[in-house]
Amino acid sequence: MTRPLIEVRRLTAHAADGTALVRGVDLTMEAGRVTALVGPSGSGKTTTALALLGEAGAGVRLSGHVRVGETEVVGAHGITAHAAGVRGGTVAYLPQHPGNALNPARRIGAVLTELAALHAPSGGGRNASRALSRAALEQAQLPPERPVLRRFPHQFSGGQQQRVALAEVLACGPRALVLDEPGTGLDTVTRAALTRELARLARSGPAILLLSHDHAMVRALADDTVVLEAGRVTARGTPEAVLPAAPAPVTVRESGEDPDGGAKEHPEDSGEERPDGTPLLQARSLFAWHRRRGHNVLHDVSLRLRAGECVGVAGPSGSGKTTLARCLAGLHERLGGDLLLDGAPLPALVHRDREQKRRVQYVWQDVHDSFDPRRTVIDQVARTAVRLRGRTVDQAREEAGALLCEFGVPPRTAARPPGALSGGELQRAAFARAALARPDVLVCDEITSALDAETAERVLTHVEHLRTTRTAVLWINHDLRLMRRVADRLLVLDGGGLAEAGACARVLARPRSEATRRLLDAEERGQQRRTALPAEAGPHPMG
Repeated sequence: MTRPLIEVRRLTAHAADGTALVRGVDLTMEAGRVTALVGPSGSGKTTTALALLGEAGAGVRLSGHVRVGETEVVGAHGITAHAAGVRGGTVAYLPQHPGNALNPARRIGAVLTELAALHAPSGGGRNASRALSRAALEQAQLPPERPVLRRFPHQFSGGQQQRVALAEVLACGPRALVLDEPGTGLDTVTRAALTRELARLARSGPAILLLSHDHAMVRALADDTVVLEAGRVTARGTPEAVLPAAPAPVTVRESGEDPDGGAKEHPEDSGEERPDGTPLLQARSLFAWHRRRGHNVLHDVSLRLRAGECVGVAGPSGSGKTTLARCLAGLHERLGGDLLLDGAPLPALVHRDREQKRRVQYVWQDVHDSFDPRRTVIDQVARTAVRLRGRTVDQAREEAGALLCEFGVPPRTAARPPGALSGGELQRAAFARAALARPDVLVCDEITSALDAETAERVLTHVEHLRTTRTAVLWINHDLRLMRRVADRLLVLDGGGLAEAGACARVLARPRSEATRRLLDAEERGQQRRTALPAEAGPHPMG
């Protein structure tokens, strides 16, 4: 028998406070095969994955045995001196939050070419390195064109940053890939195309470890599936053997009567207004740009949001969803048009008073950047109630602790710095921090993307509770099945403009725009196994 490329035996990891994060995990990876690591948020998936590179989070101690090729990267006494030699060229890692891995000061084309030259066989020269970097971009579902290569990371959307980071990983030409939630922040069209490319990549030889809450992607890609719970392996086998049954397609498009009973359609129509006719939050003819006015990333977008309502926003990666969210939150200042709260102008965040800040809260897509790495999570969550609601420190910590427990983040975990929490735990903490302000408007940007189904349900339950207290929610999400559950009305963005708007049930059942139809078609194809992946991905969904 051929020896596995990667072999993990009795891997154990302990946090600085002695908590066991991983407990005796065994794992093997073979060339040309995809192994999926699944389980609840905080179950030890990322800690296990990082061990393959001989890396660990701050204060985490590893023991056991991890071998990559002929190199021991983790031994009985922890990470070995040989571990650095496998990183990049032998094992490459795509982090769950790619924005932290991209160099903000360098154009992506230069970085890709440099990585390809560093890890490519000698003798190819600069032209060969450029060809490899462009091929990596295509595999990551980004067009290898000069305008794209000359962009800096901040000029990409969150989903596009995910693909840029993947391209950097692929440019290294590794023998093994560790992909931590590669579908996070991607629309259904891009995710389906990326899944097809990863399937092709696996068949070409590399061993792939896939960490994902996206069971559709796991079913489409994985040969073997390992389930982690509380740091232990609780099941292993094929995806069909260990995963729950696949859900039904998101919708069956209909003919006949509108599901919303023929509700009025208007780009600004978000439902019932206040008795005096004034929406709670309103954006009128909103434009936004990054560097120069006229090079807009949002084009004439309008919406109205009433108390207790949930308006969903969907669209391809790069279509302007996060820019719209940041405009409403006051974080994007290069904009035109009107932004109103209770009919009064709502300024940029730096000019908002305490009450305006409390009333409009935003939960980031990439939550790591929103936390101070030097302070504990519980302190940062509680600070919201101190600063915006005038609670004492003790009162705020009590409220924060109770809310975090409700979301499955126990006190011992919340007492750690952000770097010691999993991506899912930190995402829940960011939501708790915003909810603790008791806002009138809550803007949620992919807040369940790093959560397993059970944990996501806890967050959704709290969102529903907030709505009963008249909190309005703007819900940005790529999961159309989830969107149908939570949203009253749906806005579909494409290329920075409004492609479609209306009652959520109508839009998903009887789409009137090509952008919506593409999203729905990709969602349905995403339920298929790898053998049935579509032959064509369609155009690159660049916004």
